[in-house]
Amino acid sequence: MTPPQTSGDTDLGEYARPAASRTDTGTLTVALREWLALTLGPEARPRVTDLSVPTEAGMSSDSIMFTASWNGPEGPVDRRLVGRLAPRDDTMPVFPRYDLALQADVMRAVSAASAVPVPEVLWFEDSADHLGREFLVMERIDGEIPPDVMPYNFGSWVADGTEPQRARLQTSSIQVLADLHAIPEPWSACPRLAAGAGPVAAADALRDHLAAQRAYYEWVCADGPRSPLIERALDQLANTLPEIPGPAALCWGDARIGNIVYRDFRAAAVLDWEMAALGPREMDLGWMIFLHRFFEDIAAAADLSGLPGLLRRDDVADEYTRLAGHAPASLDWFVTYAALRQAVIMFRIQCRTVTFGQAEAPDDPDDMIMHRASLEKMLAGTYWTGIDTGGSRP
Repeated sequence: MTPPQTSGDTDLGEYARPAASRTDTGTLTVALREWLALTLGPEARPRVTDLSVPTEAGMSSDSIMFTASWNGPEGPVDRRLVGRLAPRDDTMPVFPRYDLALQADVMRAVSAASAVPVPEVLWFEDSADHLGREFLVMERIDGEIPPDVMPYNFGSWVADGTEPQRARLQTSSIQVLADLHAIPEPWSACPRLAAGAGPVAAADALRDHLAAQRAYYEWVCADGPRSPLIERALDQLANTLPEIPGPAALCWGDARIGNIVYRDFRAAAVLDWEMAALGPREMDLGWMIFLHRFFEDIAAAADLSGLPGLLRRDDVADEYTRLAGHAPASLDWFVTYAALRQAVIMFRIQCRTVTFGQAEAPDDPDDMIMHRASLEKMLAGTYWTGIDTGGSRP
């Protein structure tokens, strides 16, 4: 996710650009063509054209877009494709490891076992000999994606839509989660997400996930400042961990509308599976609710109206109950957990801005968390006061 920019701020979307954007497109074109010839065989005589690096690329990995043509067994093939490349170490990656093979496995499993619209994964390449690092190639889906810069609620095709259109977008997005979480025995569908063989309980998966978040935070601050707020949040959430009954679901992880391609305000493709995990389905619901609130709080700080009627907490819960037949539990805990997870990510990203000379380190490390005030209020139990949560819930 690319950090949003408000008037007068440093353009955080420009620091530490993904390594692909610093590589000549002609060089990438030749390398991809040579790799396709090895993959498909010389008789395929592949061609690569129209290669570009999206300027709105996020901070977690590199993407390239291109058209590939080749001679297939049944005739000419022409495909518009997207390549996802692991980041290089010199870009100070946001996460400690980028398992593109796992992403490919998850996307293929989701496509095979559910109605979730996922781009077809054509290839995964584990050798760094061709493009300098491993990569996967998937089909390119046309449509519109809610932007991060400027945030979609600042003014975009989402904001310009009618209320019925946004309602359709919301329902379609929640349907994605309902369909994903309906995958039976996800530990079998995606065995690499499970610690061992056999069924995984939601409560056990949540404890493991929280422990992984603490380990991720320790990695983030290993050679830099620490955040008292993040540490307090980790401890408070561990002490109030809800006991969620039943089996774990396959969770998307980065479940937000900015990772969905829409056509006519309906989900056409679900992207970015690098944070996929087994866990309570409420992890995805909390993330979807909070990431919208993240942008809403930024809009409020900028004196903009935002989209307060979209993805309201209780509306999401009620609609998910209707679509999935499951009433979410302990949702405020999971929204706060999402705010914590986002805080660790934003702390890492801001550390990058300091390392690359794009920002000065603040006196208080907690000021590197863009939504510090929101997380503090959530921990205090005062965040939702005065916010219209919608729905029929108290």
